[in-house]
Amino acid sequence: MDTSELRKLLETAIGRTEKRIAQYRSLSAPVAPDNAIGRVSRMDAINNKGVMEAALRKSEKQLKGLKHNYSKLSTDNFGKCAKCG
Repeated sequence: MDTSELRKLLETAIGRTEKRIAQYRSLSAPVAPDNAIGRVSRMDAINNKGVMEAALRKSEKQLKGLKHNYSKLSTDNFGKCAKCG
């Protein structure tokens, strides 16, 4: 696989991850205390918010790695182990 193919794959993955992050941000919005939902439903909403926040953090970490790899794509060191070279 050449660098142009890798570049396209990374660009696609970055775009998908950015869209996912936007979705997770909207789904992890604070749960208003004055919502007219029952206690159990409110607890379920708070739990779901926590799950979405965890997914958001994971996706943000993944995006950071994708962007890092994308920035290294055109360097001589791309594909080499950072520890052993």
